Amino acid sequence: MPKVKTHSRAKKTFKVTGTGKISRRKAFRKHLLTKKSASRRRSLDGSVFVHSANLPLVKRMLNMR
Repeated sequence: MPKVKTHSRAKKTFKVTGTGKISRRKAFRKHLLTKKSASRRRSLDGSVFVHSANLPLVKRMLNMR
């Protein structure tokens, strides 16, 4: 049986923590920031954990079965 390849974009987008959780960056933070309020820009800072509904899909893309 051939090796299973990791999804190329997924390995750049998601990071696995030491406890096994998967973190991601928030969307809408790359450009067109002048029209967004300061509080909205601040709330888009940092990273969050992948929601439990999307976890099986992300784990499959990262070959974490």
